[in-house]
Amino acid sequence: MPMQSAGNLLRVITGALCLWFTLTVSVSAFETRATAAYVLDVTTGTVLMEKNADVPLPPASMSKLMTLNMLFEALQSGIVTMDTKFRVSPKAAAKGGSKMFLREGSRVAVRDLIPGIIVQSGNDACIVVAEGLAGDEDVFAAQMTARAVDLGMTASNFVNSSGWPDPGQRMSMRDLGTLALRLMTEFPEYYPMFSQRSFTWDGITQNNRNPLLGLGIGADGLKTGHTEEAGYGLVGSARQGERRIIFVITGLQSEQDRADEGERIINWAFRQFVEKTIVTKGTEFAEAELWMGESETVPLVAAEDLTLLLPILDSEKLEARVEYEVPIEAPIEEAQPLGELIITGPNTEDQRVPLIAANAVERGGFMTRVSIAAQILFQAIIGKAAEQL
Repeated sequence: MPMQSAGNLLRVITGALCLWFTLTVSVSAFETRATAAYVLDVTTGTVLMEKNADVPLPPASMSKLMTLNMLFEALQSGIVTMDTKFRVSPKAAAKGGSKMFLREGSRVAVRDLIPGIIVQSGNDACIVVAEGLAGDEDVFAAQMTARAVDLGMTASNFVNSSGWPDPGQRMSMRDLGTLALRLMTEFPEYYPMFSQRSFTWDGITQNNRNPLLGLGIGADGLKTGHTEEAGYGLVGSARQGERRIIFVITGLQSEQDRADEGERIINWAFRQFVEKTIVTKGTEFAEAELWMGESETVPLVAAEDLTLLLPILDSEKLEARVEYEVPIEAPIEEAQPLGELIITGPNTEDQRVPLIAANAVERGGFMTRVSIAAQILFQAIIGKAAEQL
């Protein structure tokens, strides 16, 4: 039985898996015309591309997604219902830019304000929601900022509910991606509204400004944006088969550029990557030595599958190592966590898979203790003799 020195030591077993991959791809792999961009594979959580992704930039109407988040949270908590009606203030009715064309003094149900924001990008509808929930748009904007911080959106600040140009209205592309993911995962009952193609209010029909809807490429949301300062932007999502991506782009020169770039990104993300399970639950990766056990070792097996999104081309070798602390002392329970399988590759973040005991091992009985004591005594004698030589 192997002898261990006092204290915990880290046992590392290295090796190479017969696989090839690149977990993250540099921006050079896809040259986007956007000034800032962020692309996320939702299925695996893999960031496929980021360009100036953490820079706070003017979000234009893409920041309306945060207004919708606040409204969806109010619906989810029961503060309001779809039938709740908010009054249209003079400020809301007079707001310029994209409009739902709400009439001052009228009362509009939440169920109509949502498509008024999503489809028609109504600045007036955003103000109605802000005043209906917080009493004042400035107060609502402060609440938006505080909530963004709570959600981990560290590069976002809001001074209005609509994305109206203002030096204080800023969001990063990563924050917009985080927000888009939240809207689809936390509010699945409302997410289909983002794919609504048109909406009619008070006899006026307007079409959804998202240029990718209806192209047959799986696009189903979320929000466009445009101001002179921001350029043309889009927070988009698409699903093909079992995979879904979210992408955020901004700073494009025209509506056509925005449409073309969005479609290019979707095609690239779905056609240049493939999902592959590289670790299967239950696979043995090491035999760990035991101290005071009925057996001298215990197999370490993967506790879960690990699936990565891998590029079809330009791949690199995947390395793996097993780490666990020694000595491991019996008794050991089946499925007891004992170590980690750590997978690395050039220009990638480490991927860690827990390793657990494949079976239980009881503590050794009297004869085991006698055997270990004899080994300790024998090693002590050998060591003493070596010192005297």
